[in-house]
Amino acid sequence: MKKKIKVFIVDDSLLFRKMLIENLSKYGDLEIVGYAVDAFDAMKKIPVLKPDVVTMDVEMPKMTGIEFLKQLIPKYPVPVILCSSLNLSVFDALSAGAVDFVRKPDNEKVKVATFIVNLVTKIKIASVAKVKVPTQPLTPAAAAARPTDAPASAKKSSNPSTALRNLSMHLTNPSIKLNSFIIAIGASTGGTEATLKVLQDLPENMPGIVVTQHMPEGFTKMYAERLNRICKMRVREAKNGDLIERGLVLIAPGDFQMRVVKTGSRYAVKCTKEKKVSGHMPSVDVLFDSMADNVQEGMGIILTGMGQDGAKGLLRMRQKGFHTLGQSKESCVVYGMPMEANKLGAIVTEASCEKIPELILNHLNGLK
Repeated sequence: MKKKIKVFIVDDSLLFRKMLIENLSKYGDLEIVGYAVDAFDAMKKIPVLKPDVVTMDVEMPKMTGIEFLKQLIPKYPVPVILCSSLNLSVFDALSAGAVDFVRKPDNEKVKVATFIVNLVTKIKIASVAKVKVPTQPLTPAAAAARPTDAPASAKKSSNPSTALRNLSMHLTNPSIKLNSFIIAIGASTGGTEATLKVLQDLPENMPGIVVTQHMPEGFTKMYAERLNRICKMRVREAKNGDLIERGLVLIAPGDFQMRVVKTGSRYAVKCTKEKKVSGHMPSVDVLFDSMADNVQEGMGIILTGMGQDGAKGLLRMRQKGFHTLGQSKESCVVYGMPMEANKLGAIVTEASCEKIPELILNHLNGLK
């Protein structure tokens, strides 16, 4: 008999806790082993009850979810799913060690039902996730202190290696037209931090980058703004018709499919409301397929995440002659999407997120 996933709930709202317990208990493969009303209560109970997954609100009395994660994860690295309203603190909590998040529902029954289905899916994924213990936990709201439109020179430096800095200064490979070369990145569970690690070390004069991260509406805009404060390139949530430009990263908007299309002599993104593909909207396969169909020269990168989204699209990109990279098993929170792509032969090289920027720049500079 398959072992049940032991779930522990942390939330100060009695009504929300009761709703979670009642609904999650209906799933035979889940077991609610306990709950806590605040972080101090949770800190006492979690080591005793040994849950497989914790669900937690970010905004809690006495101690915030971010401070709680900073104390919990180094001592007890349990996968944590955030149940939060539309709040920038979610990304600080992900930096502090949480593996994923679900947006809290309102009082509409349909949205509550959708929330539960999404949460159960993420609990099951989190139960097999590899929890990353941050080496330098982010100070809450540290990124938010930097103005969104700060010039690249004022943005946070991640202290890249000397070799990486030297590569960044010489994007001069004559065989690559950097203004028409496009880099496409796809990610899911664990991808908010993985994508950040890749982008933050890249120089501001990079070819245009398009990113599909499985994320709900509203959060993609906040995520793009967060990346814009940290990265040297400009980052924003994509809008239909946005031109892909050198030095710009476009994030696929939540609940839209994003494609790369040719418009005259330029490339742009097309963002449309339509059905899910590979179970997702935005879908990585949709983005990668559009790259294979419409772009002459570029690169595809698939990062951490559960499932197969992006694997077939990346294979098509490689078959069209694109250079392709995948995140290594050891560095993934969930080695699912890169694994499936690797099985298909879609990936040229696997590497950690810390190594991927150097591989990108090596390719752009024509180095082996």
